[in-house]
Amino acid sequence: MPSTHELRDQAALIAALQQPSRYPHPVTSVEHLQTHISHILLAGDYAYKIKKPLNLGFLDFTSLERRHYYCMEELRLNSRLAPELYLDCVPIGGSPEQPRPGITPAIEYAVRMRRFAQTALLDRVLAAGQLETRHIDALARRLAAFHRSIAVAGPELPFGTPERVRQPMLDDFTHIQPRLTDPAGREQLHALENWTLAATERLWPRLAERKAGGWIRECHGDLHLGNLLLSDDDQITIFDGIEFNDELRWIDVINDLAFLLMDLRCHGAGALAQRLLNIYLEYSGDFSGVALLSCYQVYRAMVRAKVNAIQASQPGLPHVERAAARVRCKAYLQLAHTLTQPPAPFLLITHGVSGSGKSHRTGHLMGLFPGAIRLRSDVERKRLFGLGPLDDSGSRVGGGIYTSEASARTYQRLYSLSDELLTIGHAVLVDATFMKRVHRQPFRELAARHGVPFILLDCIADPATLRTRVAARRARGDDAAEADVAVLERQLRYDEPPQADERPLTAQGDSDAQRLHAALAAAL
Repeated sequence: MPSTHELRDQAALIAALQQPSRYPHPVTSVEHLQTHISHILLAGDYAYKIKKPLNLGFLDFTSLERRHYYCMEELRLNSRLAPELYLDCVPIGGSPEQPRPGITPAIEYAVRMRRFAQTALLDRVLAAGQLETRHIDALARRLAAFHRSIAVAGPELPFGTPERVRQPMLDDFTHIQPRLTDPAGREQLHALENWTLAATERLWPRLAERKAGGWIRECHGDLHLGNLLLSDDDQITIFDGIEFNDELRWIDVINDLAFLLMDLRCHGAGALAQRLLNIYLEYSGDFSGVALLSCYQVYRAMVRAKVNAIQASQPGLPHVERAAARVRCKAYLQLAHTLTQPPAPFLLITHGVSGSGKSHRTGHLMGLFPGAIRLRSDVERKRLFGLGPLDDSGSRVGGGIYTSEASARTYQRLYSLSDELLTIGHAVLVDATFMKRVHRQPFRELAARHGVPFILLDCIADPATLRTRVAARRARGDDAAEADVAVLERQLRYDEPPQADERPLTAQGDSDAQRLHAALAAAL
């Protein structure tokens, strides 16, 4: 634990640094913010982030040398995603009462960042109703690319074994329990701990597979809305990754993603969470990680509960902020409980030629059903040939990646993935043309084998509308689908529409969305 002397010195330092004259650049006023582990001083064009001299078990900032080391780590790690924000590590010389940033010998260190408006933080953007699906799509693509590019924890590194995955989860309960005073809250905490023990035991083989498969990487580690920024050029910047604990940073990439999914749900943006998950999977192809999502989302809710429990118990914080932290802690505990009870799975497949609205409708539906995973034939077909969703295959009609053999492989992949996802309890939406009954029937039988509802969504539109949509999409070049009007004309000639005995649910036009949702709810 830090000494009283250290705490007193830093308190004096923070007070003095709120004087504009202390800085070597123009400053008219200084705003002081703090988290449970840092002080942030907003001064002029810059933000100075100073680590509190704390030892919380999962971090130790008690010595000046440690704080300097972790400042340098913070710069190294965050330059991967936000080099424009993280500038340097600044020594602070002088005395606690008369500090001088940029002067040595140092009595403290600060990470100097480029200042941004607090209203640009994604939790604020979401609250203002300004977070759009295009932002989420871009973020999903950025995360998938980041996770592909970062260092992998090989077998020589200890991170990511099942034992070491479970330990931080259990540590959260240890940190929260003494700070939780009400009996109902403690009972809920105990139930969540038992669920975590059972879930990790059940998932032990999958956790071991993830380690062996190279999915444990040097991730961000703290991916929630308050650590994302909507910049002036309408791009999302990811910042403030974990530097203080290797175990919390060298994690499964799906664990990294789970934090943001959980936080979106906590903020009432479940549909955006669903979109983030599905676009991420399209670009990463990491379907094996889906089995761990519930466990990791519960864990991430517990991390936020822990952070707020710690904040609520810090005596230096104003009473109103401590009270708010207690409320947030309880909210995260309730969310964790909700996440332990996923909805029942089902299997939905589409029928429809190019331009009939299959992706549009499944894109809407995946936001309505928590945990639903959409599989797009256009994306999975390209993946089989080593292509990304937006890569141009250069294939002609009936050739390249669109031969009958390639189509058979694509339907087999969609079937295998559907089988895997239904087995682990997720609803599945398969977005493909399914123009032949022989392709539809195996999926109906798959749903029956799993004992889940089966829905055949028949998407239709008049030929003129189809041609207009397909031509416009092809001209934009912003979708995985490569069909042009020539492909559409061929589809119209060879299509086998669903028959009455297949009990299709027909979708036509945007005006029937409410009817469609009601019909789906009734079917499920």
